[in-house]
Amino acid sequence: MRLALDDEPPRETDAAELGGRVDRSDVLAAIRGDRDWLDCPPPGPLFEHIGPVVPDVAVRPRTALAVAARTRGVEAPQDDDIRRLRARLDEGGVQRVDTAPLRERVASTSDDVDRLRERVARLQGRVRALREGDGDPSDAEAELSDALSELTERETAGVAARQALQRAREERREFRNRREERRRLDDRIANLERAARRHLVERVEPEFRAAVAALAEFDGIEGGDASGTPDDASTRDTADPFDVPPVVAALAVYRVGDPTAPVVLDCERFPDARTAADWLDGSVIRL
Repeated sequence: MRLALDDEPPRETDAAELGGRVDRSDVLAAIRGDRDWLDCPPPGPLFEHIGPVVPDVAVRPRTALAVAARTRGVEAPQDDDIRRLRARLDEGGVQRVDTAPLRERVASTSDDVDRLRERVARLQGRVRALREGDGDPSDAEAELSDALSELTERETAGVAARQALQRAREERREFRNRREERRRLDDRIANLERAARRHLVERVEPEFRAAVAALAEFDGIEGGDASGTPDDASTRDTADPFDVPPVVAALAVYRVGDPTAPVVLDCERFPDARTAADWLDGSVIRL
């Protein structure tokens, strides 16, 4: 990385000791390319997952370790199935269909057809009566012709409305089936991802265990009272290497993986940035 702080000449280094001159938020912004004083590789998934190493860093060791393994190019046997199922999830889904307006349309056209049929029947009776009584049926016949045309139009509209409703109901069933399929796919993907995570963690757990043990060299530097006495046995031998304080877990994961961007240290685990960079085998910015 290349630093160009205002109070010193530009320099290339893998161990920057800032001594409180720059706020953590500004350092993180610089790492993401939003400041001119730092030029470094962009953050990778591991850096984005853990972030700066602070006393209260939130880290889930197994999840973070799986990310670290990925940054090393480690793959899991479940990866192909996960990609295939995710591709199916990304396929264009069926839109949810509201059939209420179409049901109203069918009911409305049905009422219109019933009303017009009654009108046609009355007019037919009137025309028949006029003809049988030697009356002039011309006006009634014209009215009947108009009613028949309107009836035909509304019957056609009714057929179209029923067909549209049928299609909508089929689309709604398809939507429900697709939604259920997506739920099943989500469950399968979640199960595969858990299995993949276990595989990735198993692949790099020995290195993580070794990194946790190696941090014992620096016990007494972080935490404790002013005398430097540690207030936890953070790197003591343990049957479970994941049962360690968050700072220890974060540092060990960073050592196992490849964060690409400089690791930001806002803790006192190491005596200086140079020691931290050597231990992590990467670039470090120590606040």
